[in-house]
Amino acid sequence: MNNITIFKSNFLNKESTLSEFATSSSKAIRLINEDISNEIRPPFFHDIDRIIYSLSYTRYLDKTQVFTDSGNDNISKRITHVQFVSKVARTIGRALNLNEDLIEAIALGHDIGHTPLGHSGEAMLNEISLRELGEYFAHNIESVRDLMFIENNGEGLNLTVQVYDGIMCHNGEILEPIYRPQEKDIEEFLREYNLAYKDLQASKKFRPMTLEGCVVRISDIIGYIGRDIEDAIMIGLIKREDIPKTISSVLGSTNREIINNIIMDIKKELLKKDTDYSNLQRYLIYLSSFILFVCMFLQFWIDVKRSNFDFAVALGIFIIFYLYIVSKNSVKFSPKSNRSDAIFASIMTFVLLIVSILVFLNSNLLNLILVLTSSIINFIVFIPHTLK
Repeated sequence: MNNITIFKSNFLNKESTLSEFATSSSKAIRLINEDISNEIRPPFFHDIDRIIYSLSYTRYLDKTQVFTDSGNDNISKRITHVQFVSKVARTIGRALNLNEDLIEAIALGHDIGHTPLGHSGEAMLNEISLRELGEYFAHNIESVRDLMFIENNGEGLNLTVQVYDGIMCHNGEILEPIYRPQEKDIEEFLREYNLAYKDLQASKKFRPMTLEGCVVRISDIIGYIGRDIEDAIMIGLIKREDIPKTISSVLGSTNREIINNIIMDIKKELLKKDTDYSNLQRYLIYLSSFILFVCMFLQFWIDVKRSNFDFAVALGIFIIFYLYIVSKNSVKFSPKSNRSDAIFASIMTFVLLIVSILVFLNSNLLNLILVLTSSIINFIVFIPHTLK
């Protein structure tokens, strides 16, 4: 027995204890077959590596979770959120003897398609996408598109279909009374993926093809609901006493209590025989109330405390610029590539200076400095090529 065979066997040892409902590595499907004769990692484990070493994963770093310009470095970012979801989901998965590698891959990749401005940015891009392409923009679908077609210099990462599907179906904003996987093949997965561009509501109803995907779906909610509350308290938006007693008495009022109570309830209900899930559904009802409470306070802060006007204008300008470049068949733009491109970029620089004034009137000094800096950089880079 050679070393590769030994290492492969060691990696797969834990699969002998997986539940009958788990997704074993032998069931992994890739869109493009690969030579794995010298590969010691199981496919879902390999997918984790492909995701965390991708450029898209690196860009999680400064993406908004909820609060964009709080001025507090302790506030959650998108990268911490996906780690919380991964930990919660793997905790549930280990208790139920599911495939933790598959769970972790889905969890770490599920929000890669999110915009820098969270759901507000998603709404802005959806409007632009509908206007320019006649297609809907949804972050879960964009996550799949990014990993399947954009990463690796446009060749995609060729992840397993189970991971792509779990990412596509993660929608943690929607609670369900029962989480049950739906059997799919490659054709059905691709059909749902393409449908989502034409029907915005469709992707919210997609069900994962694996139980591991279902675990990530509910863990997305568990991962953000308590932490978003902690962040809101940290920046002084709300007080812990503001949480309705009818909710906190069941779910708890701290992130630790909320996570522990919900996870333990899920485990208890799933271990029962012939359960009617009545207690789990009771928790889901309170969780729904908690989500509504969070959305009311946090959305108020997003809409009133932070003006979306400057973000929308700046985003619109950059979209116009990139659409212009794409229309010129010059996706890999260089200032030296075309004089007219440089002239157009200079015009955009002037517009950005105007935007900086609007930002100053509608937001804070930090945003003004950021936009002015961007404008100056554009001016230095593009103007010399305009004059040639």
